[in-house]
Amino acid sequence: MVARHETHPGSAAGAGPAEFRAAVESMRQASLRPEVFCEEMPAPQRIAPWSSALSGDVTVDDEDLGTGRLILLHDPAGNDAWDGTYRCVAYARADIDPELGADPMLAAVGWSWLTEALEAHGAAFHAASGTVTCVTTESFGGMADEPGTAQVEIRASWTPTVGDDGLDMTSHVEAWGELMCTAVGLPPVPEGVTAIPSRRGQRGT
Repeated sequence: MVARHETHPGSAAGAGPAEFRAAVESMRQASLRPEVFCEEMPAPQRIAPWSSALSGDVTVDDEDLGTGRLILLHDPAGNDAWDGTYRCVAYARADIDPELGADPMLAAVGWSWLTEALEAHGAAFHAASGTVTCVTTESFGGMADEPGTAQVEIRASWTPTVGDDGLDMTSHVEAWGELMCTAVGLPPVPEGVTAIPSRRGQRGT
């Protein structure tokens, strides 16, 4: 079970229109890799009438390699900028090899990690936009012996396609989880092999 869930307005879990509550419930059904620790977090309160959010960390051998957030926004009246009534807003940050950070193609590759993850999980979407930023650090002088570091940050948003039975967010959450794992360099789960789902809200499992 996810440790915490908050929606706005209203402090009680389960607030909001029925279709939004169903979409939030579908977020809880996502299966994530065991390296991903995920929990619900307080959602932004001024971007949309209703919102829900997840935070995630990728940990391997007790080392935190990456982090991220996924926010679901809902405006029943619709939003022209979204071209819909829902919007997903995602963030992922990962430590990467400094040599990779110097690759001029990294930004384009980082964006492909997102779109390919969405497509691989069957998460129908449109109107995607975002940025990919790489930050590298190199030490000089008395700190010259310290190794260089690099991080990649992916900020993106997209409008999920709403089906006849409402919005199913399961595949979108799973794609976000895969984005974080790809960013930190974890190999993909081989085809035909099912990853053991992570137990959200519990570290060290």
